[in-house]
Amino acid sequence: IARNAKATLFGAITSTPGQKSPIITLRQELDTYANLRPIKSFKGINCLFDDLDFLIVRENTEGLYSGNETIDDGKEKAVAQRVITRKASERISRLAFEQAIKLNKESVTCVHKANVLKKTDGVFKESFFKVAKDYPNIKTNDYYVDATAMYLLTKPQEFDVIVTSNLFGDILSDASAGLVGGLGLAPSGNIGDEHGLFEPVHGSAPDIAGRNISNPIAMILSVSMMLEYLNEDYWAEKVRVACENVLEKGKVKTPDLGGRDKTMDIAKEVIKEIGNLI
Repeated sequence: IARNAKATLFGAITSTPGQKSPIITLRQELDTYANLRPIKSFKGINCLFDDLDFLIVRENTEGLYSGNETIDDGKEKAVAQRVITRKASERISRLAFEQAIKLNKESVTCVHKANVLKKTDGVFKESFFKVAKDYPNIKTNDYYVDATAMYLLTKPQEFDVIVTSNLFGDILSDASAGLVGGLGLAPSGNIGDEHGLFEPVHGSAPDIAGRNISNPIAMILSVSMMLEYLNEDYWAEKVRVACENVLEKGKVKTPDLGGRDKTMDIAKEVIKEIGNLI
């Protein structure tokens, strides 16, 4: 079904033990090679930083999440293969620069660990700076991933667009969501040349399943990203602004934001706000 669709909206699920992650499988099968994770502060949300607006671009098809793992018969040694290719690294770097242009951002930062992972991250870093030559009007720099983790805590305002490999992007984007209110506010889009796959950054949260208290904002904002991808800019903006208005007014909040309201309370307020905007 997803192969025949221009865009797919994916709800958070829990993988069965021993089963390959469905979302990772979908990303690879659809070749949605770029995971876009916007990090944005919202008015009305009590968070560490109220002035953030940057994008993390994560390579989606390679690295340690490619599923190339083995374990010996005695289960004494497990090996995960990390494959980084120039083709994929150049492709994700180019998309990051194009996103910077689209979002009117001034800089793109390459995050890697080439001082230790000299071959694999060496390829990623070299590919980034090769592509950067085609975008002379955009500032470029690079940081080690551990230094980036510190800078995200001490000076996150300096980032515009971050491009990085699969594992690093997953960790840094989850951590960055904590700067602006948590995973309940974090949408994402997986983009390829032919397909788009959209999902909230958060997982399925089985500990609160069935209690009607999960925050739906991340999923609704993922819908906004999907509408934008489908060139439905009018509705994408209405959905996004409706979410922003609901958060700023603060009349309803789920427990993760310090409130006592239910999932459907938030959803109904967003729907009402969309109605006010059209």
